[in-house]
Amino acid sequence: MLITLEGIDGSGKTTAWEALRDVYPDAVFTREPTTSWYGEAVRRSLADDDADPLADLFLFTADHADHLSRVVRPALDEGRLVVSDRYSDSRYAYQGAALSGVVERPVEYIRGIHGPFTRPPDATIYLDVDPRVGAERAGANDKFEHAGYLAAVQENYERLIGYEPERFVRVDGERPPEEVLESVESAVERILDAGEGSAREN
Repeated sequence: MLITLEGIDGSGKTTAWEALRDVYPDAVFTREPTTSWYGEAVRRSLADDDADPLADLFLFTADHADHLSRVVRPALDEGRLVVSDRYSDSRYAYQGAALSGVVERPVEYIRGIHGPFTRPPDATIYLDVDPRVGAERAGANDKFEHAGYLAAVQENYERLIGYEPERFVRVDGERPPEEVLESVESAVERILDAGEGSAREN
């Protein structure tokens, strides 16, 4: 099973992802951007305010393709649980906002590029925070962390949730950290229990 953690910068998803490592030590924990040279190219682009948004998109897409072939698919083929800090939804939400005015219907455009090759998540935990809170927590370290931009990203996440409400579990990321972590851990437990029940039925 593939479970992803999503949310705007400063939502607390990486903290939750790290906490889950202690609960599921046998799972494969991974993230995007990856640590590959593709991921390094993405990070260089993130730091460049003048990078072309379409170039950004295809760097992220290349990193995602490599991530799938090198990490995600092999682990799933072995029957292991995979937990990813960011995945394809980040692309749709973030690059969708960056490409506004550059291409028509940017979220759908990006989903169309990914559709033929990506492996959709089985479940996604979405940590929800106000964009101003996220920007303050993140410290606005790169071009994708400013409050105005994060508001557009959040709108795209809401659109994605509207497309597949059954896949997403919304967690209030503005509560105290221990409450957020407890909610995330409970959500993962429910997801896995539901997955085991479905497997038994089949």
